[in-house]
Amino acid sequence: MAYWLFKEEPDHYSLDQLFSDKRATWSGVKNNLALKHLGLIKKGDQIFYYHTGKEKAIVGVMEVVKGPYPDPTQDDPRLVVVDVKPVRRFDRPVSLAEIKGNRKFADFALVRISRLSVMPVTAQQWAEIERMSEESS
Repeated sequence: MAYWLFKEEPDHYSLDQLFSDKRATWSGVKNNLALKHLGLIKKGDQIFYYHTGKEKAIVGVMEVVKGPYPDPTQDDPRLVVVDVKPVRRFDRPVSLAEIKGNRKFADFALVRISRLSVMPVTAQQWAEIERMSEESS
């Protein structure tokens, strides 16, 4: 199992909407590096759900239920999608400011390549974000 972070504008598709839908196809990824990452994802991988825009915070966890396959809405075979389901909401979202303020994230793609929409997360980064989400504010 691998760990990932997906970014989305909550006004476009929020974690609450995913919980309501129970399952979704993650599409719309066009950046070459993000597509490369998306192509490496496997069923069972865990994903942090990051709300971009005004919120800028990791708000919960989802899981891959179907690995990469060609986007059925596109004519370009390199554009792939994955299917995800919600796992849980964080009691306390972990903000980008908190992540940037933590030395353990100096090499985290979220800090280094802020516009990337799909990125890997190491097991150590995952554990630290989980720990931070459980801290009282």
